[in-house]
Amino acid sequence: MREEAPSGVAVGVDTSWDAVPHPVVVISPAGTVHASSAAARALLPHAVQGATLSAALPGWLAAAHQDLGDPADLGLAAASRGVTGTVEGRDVEARPTVLPGGEVAWWLFSDTAHALLQAQEAVSRERDRATFLDEASTELMASLNVDRCMEATARLAARHLADAAVVVAPASSGRIPLVFCGPDGRIEQRLVDGAPDLVAGLTEALRGFPPVPSRWIDPASVPDWLIPSAFRGPVGSIVITPLPGHGVPAGALVLLRQTSQMAFDDGEEVFARLFAARAGAALSAARLYGEQAAITNTLMRDLLPPRLHRFHGIELAGGYRASDDHHLVSGDFYDVHPAAAPEDETLVVLGDVCDKGLEAAVVTGKIRNTLQALAPLAEDHAGVLRLLNSALLSGDHARFATLVLASVSRREGQVHLRLTSAGHLPPLIVRADGRVEEADTRGTLVGALPEIRSRTFDTALAPGETCLLYTDGVTEAHGGPMGADMFGEERLRTALRQCVGMPAEAVVERIMMLASQWVHGRAHDDIAVVAITAPRRTHLSAVDGHTAGRYTASA
Repeated sequence: MREEAPSGVAVGVDTSWDAVPHPVVVISPAGTVHASSAAARALLPHAVQGATLSAALPGWLAAAHQDLGDPADLGLAAASRGVTGTVEGRDVEARPTVLPGGEVAWWLFSDTAHALLQAQEAVSRERDRATFLDEASTELMASLNVDRCMEATARLAARHLADAAVVVAPASSGRIPLVFCGPDGRIEQRLVDGAPDLVAGLTEALRGFPPVPSRWIDPASVPDWLIPSAFRGPVGSIVITPLPGHGVPAGALVLLRQTSQMAFDDGEEVFARLFAARAGAALSAARLYGEQAAITNTLMRDLLPPRLHRFHGIELAGGYRASDDHHLVSGDFYDVHPAAAPEDETLVVLGDVCDKGLEAAVVTGKIRNTLQALAPLAEDHAGVLRLLNSALLSGDHARFATLVLASVSRREGQVHLRLTSAGHLPPLIVRADGRVEEADTRGTLVGALPEIRSRTFDTALAPGETCLLYTDGVTEAHGGPMGADMFGEERLRTALRQCVGMPAEAVVERIMMLASQWVHGRAHDDIAVVAITAPRRTHLSAVDGHTAGRYTASA
């Protein structure tokens, strides 16, 4: 096929571009039309191969091509240099693309095509933003640590929304915590004394008010303490938006762009607020978790078993293991209320609340607090148990407990013990010759019946002898070769005979180790053990050749 060019020269038409559905005109390095699509020739009839710019293109497009300069120096930047003009009364936008041979392809978009392109770009942009928000939510909610959540917020914002980002937390003790992320992606933290009201919109954002439009904020007014160290050049544009939390603001997000960057448009500010909403929710959840964890730790300190040591020349040691390894406290417990002087009685308590887990731990805390208040009355075990029983019955819970009271003192060179069981397993005493005795004490459990009865057993420990208080988590532990046998009292007695002369700490460690090996990772009940040992260097006088025991009864 041949056409007559405007100059009268017959040329061959390159039909390789006819398949392109959009109008496109390819200009050679010499400044003539190299090729054109059929859609382009329909829009510009003179844009045929060999035609000059002035003959083939409207003046505004020819001038735009000449302004491009040398196509070899354009690279990808040429694709953003679109120009607009009219062709036969229709608005047309032209965008250049540099081809490998040095030609420049001008793509022409009429009103309809341009609107379709803009719609496609908008859909693609919103799809990318939705994907980013989903990924950001996943990353932000992955940690319930406030510091890490603030760092993730600043890093994501700097990477996707601006050149640099600053997360401003609510003031604490008169200081403002800041987390920065600059263009280099490096995280920086600061504590500043600067007042937020020095920056327009920051005070409002920290109070959770709607954001101030960025066009109302003078970038030159941004103080140095709000700019990351890696940020080079003056601030060209700034966005400040609140980080909404659960009921209270979680802080503010500050986005910074350098002078060379275009200002934030309305769509970008709306997108920043959508991101800030997710970041604020994550920060609020992390802060709430941190506060609850701090409260839990504070309350837990009073529920955890105390660390035992020597009191007034008497060795004390304790061991505890909850039924669930992820629980710190549960239904078994022990406690010590030291005496003011060696000759006075130190009260040792070990008990087991009916139930496991947090509910049992709450009752445990109540029992321990009640016994702490009753410690000055510990000379009368029966009276202490009656008062404790009344306290548990007056509560709104239906849980009962078993426990054993041990009053320990040094008098006349001897370690004296008074043991009283309230529905609990009687303590075991290992003598210096290896004999294991069971303390002759019995009683009714507390928190179940209006009246409680108990019997107190008195004894003394010779040097190296130990009294063991324990819960049924030891004797009723199921395990062994087949996994169904109970550890039992006989195995416990055998283990105690092997502990003759050992310090209290070693006795407890031995019993706890054997019980743990017996269950071997299987489900088990709470375990608590307390050892009361007379040190070897303590001199005790014998009664009839050995330390005898006696008991007294009370109702």
